[in-house]
Amino acid sequence: MIICITSQEESIDAQADPRFGRCAYFVFYNTETEETEFVRNPNTEDAGGVGVKAGQFVIDKGAEVVISHKFGPNAENVLNTAGIEMKTHDGGTVRELIEAYRNNSL
Repeated sequence: MIICITSQEESIDAQADPRFGRCAYFVFYNTETEETEFVRNPNTEDAGGVGVKAGQFVIDKGAEVVISHKFGPNAENVLNTAGIEMKTHDGGTVRELIEAYRNNSL
C-alpha cells in the first residue's frame, strides 16, 4: 500500500507539512517494500485550485492513504470521491507519522 505524507523538506526526518494543497513535498511510502519517494509539490505557486490539483496528483501517484494536518473542502471532496483514506495529525516527522500509521495511532 502506498501512503502519502505532506512534508516540509525532502527527508524522512523532516517535519510534516501541516498544509495539504500547498505542502512543500509529498512523501510516498510503500508499506510493502518500504521504499520512499519524495516529490516536490508542483502546485505550491498556483493562484487557486491547489487542493483539487494536489488531490488528483496523489491519486495519480497511486496513494491509498494521505496523511496531513489539514485538508481543505475541495481536496477532501476529490480524495473522498476516489476512495482515498485521509488521516490527520498534530505534528511530528515523516518517520514518526509512518510509524503512527503502522501502529494505528493516527
